[in-house]
Amino acid sequence: MSVSRTKKILVPLATLTVAGAIAVGSGATFTSTTGNTISAVTAGSLTHTNSKSNAAIFNLSNIKPGDTVIGSVTLTNTGTLPAKFSLTETLSANAFGEKVAGENYLKLAIHNVTTNTSVYSGNFGGLVDGTATTLGDFAAGAVNTYRFTVTLDTDAPNSQQGLSANATYRWDSVQGAATVTDQS
Repeated sequence: MSVSRTKKILVPLATLTVAGAIAVGSGATFTSTTGNTISAVTAGSLTHTNSKSNAAIFNLSNIKPGDTVIGSVTLTNTGTLPAKFSLTETLSANAFGEKVAGENYLKLAIHNVTTNTSVYSGNFGGLVDGTATTLGDFAAGAVNTYRFTVTLDTDAPNSQQGLSANATYRWDSVQGAATVTDQS
């Protein structure tokens, strides 16, 4: 009885071994493969143009009471990145006197014509020298035009004759907030 029992165990084992050899030898194994193309990163650029770079925005000599001079400058974000823009009055001098306490005879208004927003309105040279005035975020390719309006008060007395004022401006752009893009 032990021979017959051994045959009963050996026959199924032999059958399994042959079936396993056939399965391995036949290449009947499923596989899957994926890939990615070359992954790359390119830095953006941050540049801007100024329509009056290294030139005066306005210039008026022989101003008289009631005169107004208007100048404009156009800034363009020529980079590929959004940027935060600002205007800084780097140096100013204003010899015109005060009409009343805190109010000068010579006035300046700066207006963003593109967005129809006021940037500054007050005494000429009244922006704090060296302090940036925020202009907002400009998308890549955005164009903004700023109008500078300088007016000598109609009530300016004879004591204001021969006086002068001047200011130098700087426009800055700084990269906007970092962005995270999931391209998976």
